[in-house]
Amino acid sequence: MAAKQVEGLSLEQRHGKDRVRVARVWRNTPDGRHVVVEWSVSISLLSDCLAAYTRDDNSDIVATDTMKNTVYAKAKECVEQVSVEDFAILLAKHFTSLYQQVTCAIVNIVEKPWERVSVNGEPHEHGFKLGSERHTTEVILEKSGALRVTSGIERLAVLKTTKSGFEGFIRDKYTALPDTRERILATEITASWRYPYESVISIPQKPLYFTEKYLNVKKVLIDTFYGPPKEGKYSPSVQSTLYDMAKTVLKSIPDITAVQLKMPNLHFLPVNISSKDGPIVKFDDDVYLPTDEPHGSIQATLSRLWSKM
Repeated sequence: MAAKQVEGLSLEQRHGKDRVRVARVWRNTPDGRHVVVEWSVSISLLSDCLAAYTRDDNSDIVATDTMKNTVYAKAKECVEQVSVEDFAILLAKHFTSLYQQVTCAIVNIVEKPWERVSVNGEPHEHGFKLGSERHTTEVILEKSGALRVTSGIERLAVLKTTKSGFEGFIRDKYTALPDTRERILATEITASWRYPYESVISIPQKPLYFTEKYLNVKKVLIDTFYGPPKEGKYSPSVQSTLYDMAKTVLKSIPDITAVQLKMPNLHFLPVNISSKDGPIVKFDDDVYLPTDEPHGSIQATLSRLWSKM
């Protein structure tokens, strides 16, 4: 964001509306099944409204209440089902094209995971249940047309009860952790990935294109974490598994230029009860104390050489 010089000072500013909650139902789908989405929308506008700061003149400001109402109006205009990314782009285009003062729009959306239920093995036409992981996106669109689209996933909780270890790490006088080749590996994945499209017109004109890519990325992350159903895949560290997951995403999905993963190591500590006289009960790695505080924190970004995340 470019700074403005005002009265010998440097001013950077933006304004917007956060956490606008909107749900949209599409009832007239080709297969007759209803579709519902629930979004939390945050909008931030970079605009030429210095007078509001320096001269008490609000004539160049887009009111945040207007932004909120625009979210509902644009959701109504989406006659056909759209992805969360498409809706963010739609909003960004609206604000950068309608208002001369707006030089850039930043739209962040988190989609709540309503999933269709099945009853007696048959998908329900209008019944849904709440899942866990959430689909996210950030769209940055400048008035010039320059575009940046980033998508992501939050709260993707995964666990495997074996095929994980950690050994050979640095040891000093403060190290109490033993080497192991057998432990539970659990984490809650936060991932984000960037698309290469630099303008709206360069995005593939395919219905629900971004939704398809989101589902593909989620599948790659899950499949790579667990490995084949019978034999699984050994994880020598969270770092190794994170790198393998990120690399497989880039290898499998050419449309993505960079991926960032955050994978906290959520510990399951074997429970053994002892007294001053010795062990009372030894559970032999069958009973654990699940804990997420404190936890290990692992994060990395993997990009194609020609890409910047």
